[in-house]
Amino acid sequence: QVQLVESGGGLVQPGGSLRLSCTASRSIDSFNTMGWYRQAPGKQRELLATITSGNYPTYADSVKDRFTISRDSAKNTVYLQMNDLKPEDTGVYYCNADGRNRKGWDVYGMVYWGDGTLVTVSS
Repeated sequence: QVQLVESGGGLVQPGGSLRLSCTASRSIDSFNTMGWYRQAPGKQRELLATITSGNYPTYADSVKDRFTISRDSAKNTVYLQMNDLKPEDTGVYYCNADGRNRKGWDVYGMVYWGDGTLVTVSS
């Protein structure tokens, strides 16, 4: 079983910044994409950003130009730098490792989740 451990959440004022980290128990190069999701209170989990093993990022419109996803394969870690945070950014942030398209690897067809880290944006 692959383990993903998030860190970096906390309380921040509107307009502030946080950096989230997700460290995997194995090489993140095992997965076609790593990603970050958010579940706001009373809402479904939504995709915020992904980054491929080739270092190509994608973003949801709601966080584009404010959030940056990056990866450090040597550390088995993916990051989410969050700037200009807004109250609507409040929620539990989850790390995701997606091996569904990683044919030939032992993670093929599998998706893994961390337990989440809480981000609260409030004055």
